[in-house]
Amino acid sequence: MATRIYVKTQRNGYLSLCDAVFNFHIGRSFSLWSMKKDPDLEAALHRNRRWVVNNQIKNIITRCPNQVASVKYLQKKFKTLDLQGKALNWLKKYPCCFEVYLENDEYYCGMTKRMMFLSEEEESVKDMQEPVYADRLAKMLMMTRDRRLNVTKLNELRRNFGFPDDYLLRIVPKYPQIFRVVNHTGRRSSMEIELTAWNPDLAISAIERRAKKDGRDPCFPCSLPPTWVKSWERFEDFNSTPYISPYSGLDGLVEGSKEMDKRTVGLVHELLSLTLWKKASIFKLGHFRRELCLPEKLNVFLLKHPGIFYISNRYQIYTVLLREAYNGSELIEKDPLIVVKEKFGELMQEGLHEYNRRHYLLNLEKKRNRGMITPKPEKRRKQNDETSKQDKEGGDLGGIFDPEERKRFYKVLFDDNAP
Repeated sequence: MATRIYVKTQRNGYLSLCDAVFNFHIGRSFSLWSMKKDPDLEAALHRNRRWVVNNQIKNIITRCPNQVASVKYLQKKFKTLDLQGKALNWLKKYPCCFEVYLENDEYYCGMTKRMMFLSEEEESVKDMQEPVYADRLAKMLMMTRDRRLNVTKLNELRRNFGFPDDYLLRIVPKYPQIFRVVNHTGRRSSMEIELTAWNPDLAISAIERRAKKDGRDPCFPCSLPPTWVKSWERFEDFNSTPYISPYSGLDGLVEGSKEMDKRTVGLVHELLSLTLWKKASIFKLGHFRRELCLPEKLNVFLLKHPGIFYISNRYQIYTVLLREAYNGSELIEKDPLIVVKEKFGELMQEGLHEYNRRHYLLNLEKKRNRGMITPKPEKRRKQNDETSKQDKEGGDLGGIFDPEERKRFYKVLFDDNAP
């Protein structure tokens, strides 16, 4: 008969030994995510999050007839946007972006004129950036093992790289000399984009380009405070070996070797350099583990390089950012599409400020009507000002707020032998 061993817990309960070991490993796995928080980079993620949500709402409205969507329809989409609460309340927070109106006892939402203008400007920038997107897609394919990428997987990261939603129809057919769409099984989920021509001019990473400009050997920059001594030592040891380009292929590289780790760091660095915000979801990057030869535990691997990558679990979504790409919470180099998106962010903030100010005044008026706020008498205010002035100067209190005078005061008060 099998014997179960139980372990007493701190909360007057008991766990089986198996459960205790399981909980230990779970706790240990979560501890691997520990990284000192960077307030500036966390602020950048917070700002981007709000923009991403409203941009998705904008895209949903754009695809609707006459660019108008019912709030009830948007409420159903809130789950896919990972939002809680009422869609109507969220939309009203951004009056400069969205127009909400009531018609036939049902709420509808459209875009404001300023929002529509920015949407048109965004589409214009995407048209001009098509050659850039083609190069970006080609570089991604050049880093893969078989020069192919699954379309379904790529769709999850397409907006990170700035690709339009219809890039398969808008960009890929325009460059038949570079790309080819293949589907060996006939299933939609197995559709792939294949690279048909290698361009040596594109096989230069951001690290190599910067090194060539500065006239030095390629190496990774480190963005850590000088007080992180041990992290600096580990980084310098890692950076002392030659840089390996992610476009150089896998010939001669052994999995788990220092050289393979060096290439993997360079590959993730290059991928993030190609994104708009220089960041990506670790979970989504993991979908390309086979194509890009990424380690199985990508999260643990990236945590070993805090000088190059910053990992955040804000909103319970693990995200990796390129530290060197940010100065505080601001991107150093901005894609033209980012410039348009920042205008969108400013419009959002303007509407949010207007919404908060209006609600503050409304709540203040309600409190006044209920008698919860009484105006402070002018005479009492003047007396308080005079008293505080006397307190600062010693005034009528005999100067006991002076440190030396206070010592003498307490000595006289508590010492029976004092004169």
